[in-house]
Amino acid sequence: MTTSVGIHDLSFATTEFVLPHTELAAHTGVDIGKYHIGIGQRSMSIPALDEDIVTMAATAAAPIVERWGADRIRTVVLATETSIDQSKAAGIYVHSLLNLPPSTRVVELKQACYAGTAGLQFAMGLVHRDPTQQVLVIATDVSRYDLDSAGESTQGAAAVAMLVSADPALIRIEPQSGLHTSDVMDFWRPNYRSTALVAGQESISAYLQALEGVWKDYTEQGGRPLPEFAAFCYHQPFTKMATKAHRHLFNTTGHDLDEDQMTAMLRLTTAYNEVLGNSYTASMYLALASLLDHAGDLTDQPIAFASYGSGCVAEFFGGTVVPGYLEHLRTDGHQAVVERRRSIDHHTYRTLHGRSLPEDGGHHLTPKQTTGPFRFAGLSGHKRLYEHS
Repeated sequence: MTTSVGIHDLSFATTEFVLPHTELAAHTGVDIGKYHIGIGQRSMSIPALDEDIVTMAATAAAPIVERWGADRIRTVVLATETSIDQSKAAGIYVHSLLNLPPSTRVVELKQACYAGTAGLQFAMGLVHRDPTQQVLVIATDVSRYDLDSAGESTQGAAAVAMLVSADPALIRIEPQSGLHTSDVMDFWRPNYRSTALVAGQESISAYLQALEGVWKDYTEQGGRPLPEFAAFCYHQPFTKMATKAHRHLFNTTGHDLDEDQMTAMLRLTTAYNEVLGNSYTASMYLALASLLDHAGDLTDQPIAFASYGSGCVAEFFGGTVVPGYLEHLRTDGHQAVVERRRSIDHHTYRTLHGRSLPEDGGHHLTPKQTTGPFRFAGLSGHKRLYEHS
């Protein structure tokens, strides 16, 4: 009998601050409808001075470790495109903050927004090899674009932690996957830049072309027929991209699409992304969290996942919701994560955005701003310092 493997638990975290798009619109002079309706965004999470991908990752993962313990966690995979070091994996700091066992492998994965899915699939392979083990997969990112650029309104930050296990309590991941890779310069961030570069329309086109590619490969691998899926989770660089992708997938595969049903279905997956902003690797899994937290009973229903990372790599796969999953959801906790953020004005946001770390190797402590459980305490001798708040 084949052991089922998938997502046993899921938890997310975000930042201390939030910038409402009404505040951004007041500065840019853009009609608020362009943000609320055009791209489907209402606010974006902004990190405090003492927050980053590590503090968010540890905060997201801590409830999972508290609930299930760490004895079976043999691997931590951290996916990010907001890396803090060219050599040391950010997950090692998380491992330390969570006091995980030393008998653990820790690695960092990078491929734009797709890397979280790479982490999930690699974790699946490890658990299939040894079903007694569990893998902690964390997707954590802060999306930053130049001030007053076209991409500025899609910024955001979040981390999603997933415990991958045999006999999962939430989602059984199905074995078939559709894959696609092509060399596209639609979005990138050279090592010498702190903000990303993006060719907006080219990125949308590359996403849709990759979606066609993964669906074709998925069907060739013996995947489910499209109409069987009860819900769809898409990568959401902005929430309206899910609508564009869903319409494109159905139209190019010759399936009828009821617009009202599509809107109702996708609305369940966008609730978190529209107020947190683009979280890169975490985005599609925030869509999953939103679906599970806001839909009715999805027991035994198949869910489609369409993961995309610029540059580009994409994957399409399915998962089935496990009976009893409702008992394991963190809906109240997730809502509290969103609501605890403190609203800031545009001047404060620009000050935070313009912050850069000293490069002189001196001792530089970071002012305390976060009320979260972990904080980035500063730099000393070019070493990053983290602590419990």
